[in-house]
Amino acid sequence: MDKSLNTMIKLSKRELGEFLNEKVTEFETRDFIKDDPISIPHLFTEKQDIEIAGFLTATIAWGNRKSILKNANRLMERMDHAPFDFVMNFEKADEKVFDGFCHRTFQPEDAVYFMGALRRIINEYGSLENVVSSSWEASGSPDNVNAALSHFHAVFFEGTHADRTRKHVANPSKGSTAKRLNMYLRWMLRSEKGGVDFGIWDKIPLRVLSIPLDVHTSTVGRTLGLLNRKQNDWKAVAELDASLRKYDPVDPVKFDFALFGLGAIEGF
Repeated sequence: MDKSLNTMIKLSKRELGEFLNEKVTEFETRDFIKDDPISIPHLFTEKQDIEIAGFLTATIAWGNRKSILKNANRLMERMDHAPFDFVMNFEKADEKVFDGFCHRTFQPEDAVYFMGALRRIINEYGSLENVVSSSWEASGSPDNVNAALSHFHAVFFEGTHADRTRKHVANPSKGSTAKRLNMYLRWMLRSEKGGVDFGIWDKIPLRVLSIPLDVHTSTVGRTLGLLNRKQNDWKAVAELDASLRKYDPVDPVKFDFALFGLGAIEGF
């Protein structure tokens, strides 16, 4: 379906659904991986490595995509390309391996705290999947991940940390879009059938996942009439989620591929 920007608003609900699904099929292929941050956790095969590599990569996934990939690779190099083993054996003497590392405002002291927090959480909960899923179960909001991500934020920062480090894990209760956490959940939970996402978590239903809202997904969402709110915040996420769930109530976050691809790749 070849649709120009000017004709999008004239599409019926059925036509728009067909268009979005066509774009998901177009972009959710293994060709998508190489230029995307998800290529970093794809370097690994073990679930525990994928979880940690994915979380750290998603954490620094803002700004220029080439810079994200460069610095995420540097981070894996400093962890000896064995993220789970590195985290679980991280000691005070290992802090120096992060000297000189930075990605925008993510500095060595942030990396050091993240290592300790991840080790503490895995020791207590067994895995990142368990802490996120338990946060969802404890949230009292079974139809979305808003409260779950806020609870995860609280758990992650139970240790002693600098105030500046807190901004590197989003808290939707403060109005954040939590774009990078929502992207991470998509990576971990969605089926691997498309060859992009991993599908290694199964304790949270896909239907409650939220769109990773950024400049591309929000702009295209507004163009297509799926999002009216002007500000990019959690209220905008919730509005776009509600619109997308009308087209697929079981796996609405798959449309991230359509919206992001249209904006970032096609310049829609």
